[in-house]
Amino acid sequence: MTTPSLAPLLQGFFTDRLLTQMEASPNTIASYRDTFRLLLRFASARKGREPTSLALTDIDVELVADFLDHVEKHRHNSARSRNTRLAAIRSFFKYAALSEPGALLQCRRVLAMPSKRHTKATVSFLDDVESAAILAAPPQSTWIGRRDQALMAVALQTGLRASELVNLRCKDVALGTGAHVRCMGKGRKERCTPLRRDVSKRLEQWLKERGGEPEDFVFPTRHGPKLSRDALESLVRKYAIEASKRCATLVGKKISPHVLRHSTAMNLLRHGVDQTVIALWLGHESVDTTQIYLHADLQMKEKALARLNHPEGHSKRFRPGDRLLAFLESL
Repeated sequence: MTTPSLAPLLQGFFTDRLLTQMEASPNTIASYRDTFRLLLRFASARKGREPTSLALTDIDVELVADFLDHVEKHRHNSARSRNTRLAAIRSFFKYAALSEPGALLQCRRVLAMPSKRHTKATVSFLDDVESAAILAAPPQSTWIGRRDQALMAVALQTGLRASELVNLRCKDVALGTGAHVRCMGKGRKERCTPLRRDVSKRLEQWLKERGGEPEDFVFPTRHGPKLSRDALESLVRKYAIEASKRCATLVGKKISPHVLRHSTAMNLLRHGVDQTVIALWLGHESVDTTQIYLHADLQMKEKALARLNHPEGHSKRFRPGDRLLAFLESL
């Protein structure tokens, strides 16, 4: 039996399965691409052959297990990142099992590999004072400062993901009565998020200064293209450091665009918004995802504790006075 080559299978997986059949998002494509770049380099070094010369049988369950240990121990990936790598590899072997029935046993062994359990950390978020300090950090004397303040005001109020923020276009913003922004989120789900009056006004001022056509990005770089995700993360960290000079609770706190998103959810939760509405607001697939914010909010737990009534004395045991009642009580 001819040993199937890895190269055409992997190319077919990306072009036929991901791009054509599944119409996977650019983020998914990039994540899978990075996984297989790392895997091919690891397998090439282990087998002593160029990636194009590798066979499907070279990527067996032992090699995949060693690769996952490698990314965790030597590349210092977290358990969650390790599981993301494994998910990409599993997806490929599902495709390979259909394309090469002769390799079904090998594929089933890889598909049976379990994900690694990991500790779920409590989400980090900003309170009102910290959010105000970060919003005040960008200098209003510069074009970039005014852009960044508008960007973070939108991020804190809407809870848009980093990719949704940088891909926001001028045509996606509606101002005036019923002001809102529209975005295409995970799973190609379009959602509409309302804007508070103050955020709408700030965004309107920015768009007047920014100018541009409907297809242009709302938050571009100085030279016109959209901000990259790395640039977005960098500017959020920069303003968090600047804000920590005036807000002591921000010192040493790791702030990212996703922390701004968590802050939106916590703000809605504290104002009594139902979990199902928060799930729709953030574009969560399931309400279960939104429950992480219930576990994170110590303030809400303390309020619940304060409402409990603590009896001051010990309750007395009921003692019936009638023989018949005493008999029934003893049963």
